Amino acid sequence: MNFDERPILVFWETTRACRLACLHCRAAATERALPGELTHAEGLDLLEQVAAFGRPSPILVFTGGDCLMRPDLFELVERARGLGIPTALSPSVTPGLDKAVVEQIAAAGVRAVSISIDGAGPRVHDAVRGVPGHFEDTVVAVRRLVAAGLTVQVNTTVMRETVEELPRLAAMLVELGVHIWEVFFLVHVGRGIDRRELNAAEHEDVCHFLFDASHHGFVVRTVEAPFFRRVAAARRAGGQPPDTPLYTRLSTGLRELVGGPSTPPAARTASTRDGKGIVFVAHDGQVYPAGFLPLALGSVRDRPLREIYRDDERLQAIRDARFSGRCGRCEHADLCGGSRARAFAASGDLLGEDPACAWEPAPPGA
Repeated sequence: MNFDERPILVFWETTRACRLACLHCRAAATERALPGELTHAEGLDLLEQVAAFGRPSPILVFTGGDCLMRPDLFELVERARGLGIPTALSPSVTPGLDKAVVEQIAAAGVRAVSISIDGAGPRVHDAVRGVPGHFEDTVVAVRRLVAAGLTVQVNTTVMRETVEELPRLAAMLVELGVHIWEVFFLVHVGRGIDRRELNAAEHEDVCHFLFDASHHGFVVRTVEAPFFRRVAAARRAGGQPPDTPLYTRLSTGLRELVGGPSTPPAARTASTRDGKGIVFVAHDGQVYPAGFLPLALGSVRDRPLREIYRDDERLQAIRDARFSGRCGRCEHADLCGGSRARAFAASGDLLGEDPACAWEPAPPGA
């Protein structure tokens, strides 16, 4: 896919409404929908705009808030299917995600469903999600989704409160039959601005652990950690993991729980980044390079999404890897490119270096 022409993923924040109050919520979601949300007619028009990218069509991810709190969700999914747009849902685990709704999701032809799990037990997960008993409800939901034949993705945010949970989480995903583990590396936006992120060396340790975890029957992807691709490429080429306390604890825990590698590594390394292969449409129609990058590019109410994505000079600069700092000097700039969201959050410079990456590029001329 030519990422200058079309994204591979379009995220649509269908609503900000959500019954949860997660500690790190990007959207700082609210109990009710906010004013200005795209209407049903405007939502249908957005679907036409996504279809206008042509084939192969981007995958449209209905997210939120909680997409299940959008009353016309399944009408929108049906229309997207009629337009040939593959769809995925990212619902919150609430009483609204019951058995009947899981069956409705499966019958609607949704490609995948993502569910968030931030701890391997209720102590951490429930604290992050802000709802007692939420962990057990989430496990039930995942089992239902897997049993319904859906591709199930579990989303986990790596931060100081959750990092030591990762080995037990990986073992739990094996037991549940989850297909994809998408690991989010914290960016200080929304309610996540008050969370404690890891340092760059610890991020590197987690990436090596995730490569190990990808040998156990599920695909591993990262969000706002494109440097995982550099780590995965190095490990595939025979590189060795670090001899550090955090990596040693995580890798030892993984081996004790699930044994040695059981499958070839399934670590996704497509060279996408915020604004390159990815675009985000907010509840009010504003377009952003990604959900964690609050830099408005225009509104789908005023300009076609295809035009915004292709023609915006800031997105063109991202896709051309016109970076500064270490990212600008890095030999992995195209494969990785750093988190544009974190660079922007840290310095206000969309094209600046990603402070969460530990890699030191070779000096010029070396």
